[in-house]
Order: sequence, then structure tokens, then C-alpha cells
Amino acid sequence: MAEKIVQTAGRNQLGEFAPMFAHLNDDVLFGEVWNEEAIDIKTKCIVTVVSLMASGITDSSLSYHLQNAKAHGVAKEEIAAIITHAAMYVGWPKGWAVFRLAKDVWNEEEPVLTEKDRYQNAIFFPIGDPNPYGQFFVGQSYLAPVSAEQVPVYNVTFEPGCRNNWHIHHAKSGGGQMLIGVGGRGYYQEWGKEPVEITPGTVINIPANVKHWHGAAPDSWFSHLAVEVAGEETSAEWLEAVSDEDYSVLR
Repeated sequence: MAEKIVQTAGRNQLGEFAPMFAHLNDDVLFGEVWNEEAIDIKTKCIVTVVSLMASGITDSSLSYHLQNAKAHGVAKEEIAAIITHAAMYVGWPKGWAVFRLAKDVWNEEEPVLTEKDRYQNAIFFPIGDPNPYGQFFVGQSYLAPVSAEQVPVYNVTFEPGCRNNWHIHHAKSGGGQMLIGVGGRGYYQEWGKEPVEITPGTVINIPANVKHWHGAAPDSWFSHLAVEVAGEETSAEWLEAVSDEDYSVLR
């Protein structure tokens, strides 16, 4: 469903003084015309900016519509091209006037996203904090609890190239672990077997008492849910690190 434009500025500023004007502004112009579906809102923003520019209006109303254009996907390069093109038809001084306002709107400092931030934006579950079991990992990993009741579930995130050591989930009966891929690309390997690629949706069932490791691909962040399987007399035994030589064959 397309975003619905709602405006209350007319009633807020002129509701008592000019109620008909307020109604036409809020209910007709923004309520009906802006929500008409023949053209998208981004296009309407561009048409509005050019129309105000052509009329020589460079007050707060143009600033509002420039901000609205940015909010609906008009990039800095696009607005620069739009103003330049329109200036060829409506007048060079008008172009200069609009550029002074546009620079203030599009030159706002955007927060610089780290690789971790960008990856977090790409997955549903939180990355969490640095893994308290980091001494058993090569590279940086993170741990976020998803459920602490009934069935313990954790989201484990690995930076590219990170993997945990070989380890075993011991149990007298039951036990083991289930991995569910939720982001990026990684691998699981049992001792003496070939590595298995994990991508979002991959489910790995790890039996108790089986030596194995799991972690990210060399070129990708990776996250999986780790589901602890209930068992009798369970424990985890951490073993040697996965060697660089063995890991280097992965792609």
C-alpha cells in the first residue's frame, strides 16, 4: 500500500482565521491531490519543487518541499540536475536561489555506517555484544540471547573469516545443538567430513558427542541461531582451533 500523505498545517495555523483555506490545504491539496495514485509521491515532490521555483517562491514552503523530496528518495545528485535543468527554462537567478536552500537540506551530515551497522540492517535478529566465549574463536564474534525460557536460543554472529574451535557437545542422552542460518554465509563441518555451506534458512542438526566447528565464510558476515537441545549430563568441550590451512580451502 502506498504511503498516505497527511497534512495538518492549514488547520494548525489558519483553522480559526481561514477555515475554508485550511480545509482546501489539508483535505483537498494534501488529502486528495497528493494522494492521487496516477504518479508516485517522489515525482509529485519534484513537480512541486520545480513549480515553486518557476514561481520565484524561495521561502519556508520551498524548504519544506525540498525536505519532503529528500525524504521520498530524491538524491543530492538528482536535485542538483533537476534545479539545473529547470533553471534553463525559468531563469538563472531562480536556480541560484533554490540551490542555496537545497544545499542546506542535502548537505546534512549522514551518520557513517560501519560494516557491522550495514550487516545489522540486513538481518532480523540483533547482533548483540562481543561473545564472552571469544577465547574459543578465531576472529571476532558476537552473541545475542533470543530466548532464555523453555528452549535456550542465541543469535551468534561471525565477522568474515571468524570461526569457532573444534568442539563437542557431550551428553549422556539427548543433547546436541541445532543451527539455523539467518544471515550471510558460513560453514559447518564435522570431523572427517566435508564442510557444509550455511545460508539463511539452512538447518544443521548437530548430534551429541560429535566433534565439529562452524563459522563465517572468508568473505562474508554470518549469523545463525544456536538452539540448545535438552539432554542428560550435558557439557561442552572446546578443542583446538581450525587451522588456517584447513580453513583456506573454503570459498
